[in-house]
Amino acid sequence: MAAAGPGPVAKSSDIPGEPCKTSSVVLEKTTGILQGFAPVNRIHAHLCAFHFYAYDMRRQVEAHHFCTHYNEDVRQCLIYDSPDADARLIGVEYIVSEKVFLTLPDEEKKLWHSHEYEVKSGVLFLPGVPGIAEHSELSDICRTYGKVFHFWQFDKGDSLPLGLPQLMMALTSDGQLNEQLAEDVQKRFSVSFEEKRKKRAEMKGPEQGIHPLANTWQSGKGLFPTLREVESHPRQSDESGTHIMN
Repeated sequence: MAAAGPGPVAKSSDIPGEPCKTSSVVLEKTTGILQGFAPVNRIHAHLCAFHFYAYDMRRQVEAHHFCTHYNEDVRQCLIYDSPDADARLIGVEYIVSEKVFLTLPDEEKKLWHSHEYEVKSGVLFLPGVPGIAEHSELSDICRTYGKVFHFWQFDKGDSLPLGLPQLMMALTSDGQLNEQLAEDVQKRFSVSFEEKRKKRAEMKGPEQGIHPLANTWQSGKGLFPTLREVESHPRQSDESGTHIMN
């Protein structure tokens, strides 16, 4: 787990609560045997990358993606702060092909980011995966777009997922990644971003180039989530007892 933010960075050990009781552990093992967990078992890849807040590039976090292929054009990823057993689920990312991205409304496109730089620069990688297999997986990712929200702002010390989900973005050029973050991750995973960059030089991004509405922060305007009150519509029943919608 690494982050650059207002800190101090909250650790997994900071989460409030009592340690799991023996009875809870036994129950977990029992349900683990009896239940299938089919959605989780479809996870096929672990990607490590970096995200930053859509309104503040100074706040950057290490993000571990555990991804499922929904089909050839859509993937869905659970985002954790580390690959360890006590990792916190901090967000979700959806990844789509260029073909799907281009069908989205223009306002929706502004919520998405490209992956070309992340892949070609070497900062996005598959921990522990040999070069050939990693190269094949990332050749596909290089042409895609992602939409990611984080729920847990551990980079500013939150010991629980507080507040609204935060739209996150991804790196698009050299000089953006916090140097300490980069050094820490390369050391822990025994990788070299520069060596990976050299081996990925021939990879291709989106066929039509990166869409101008993606990576919207580059326009100089960030996206910050807000909450507003609206009229509530309670469920109602007619005389027969049938529920109706307002």
